[in-house]
Amino acid sequence: MSLELYMVGVIVEDMSRAVEFYRRLGVDVPAGSESKGHVEVKMSGLTFFLTTKAVNRRWDPAKTEPDKGGYRIILEFYLKTVEAVDQKYAEMTGFGYVGHQPPFKPNADLYFAMIDDPDGNTILLSAFTGDQA
Repeated sequence: MSLELYMVGVIVEDMSRAVEFYRRLGVDVPAGSESKGHVEVKMSGLTFFLTTKAVNRRWDPAKTEPDKGGYRIILEFYLKTVEAVDQKYAEMTGFGYVGHQPPFKPNADLYFAMIDDPDGNTILLSAFTGDQA
């Protein structure tokens, strides 16, 4: 029997504020969710990953340790192009959400940008730029 990750949950302070953020990000949160205490959105293609602090510092130059306000868990949303990452980052920061790390290339194959949701969770926007063959 293999273990399969079933859900990733985000604990929020204000559901209405969180629903607004994740809808703006592009998550199809059901209508009427603002007044609920628990909401589930089925998504495909979920990947679970573990990374060391040393490696994460390379991927996130703005990283702060959790005891100083940084994150322990990061949610990654894949966008297909560099332009889509740039557009989504500009859109979300334009709404007033905190830009954690402006768009950048951590290596030749990847393109990242990071924003913080209203509860301080860091959201990674990513695109693959390398040869996918």
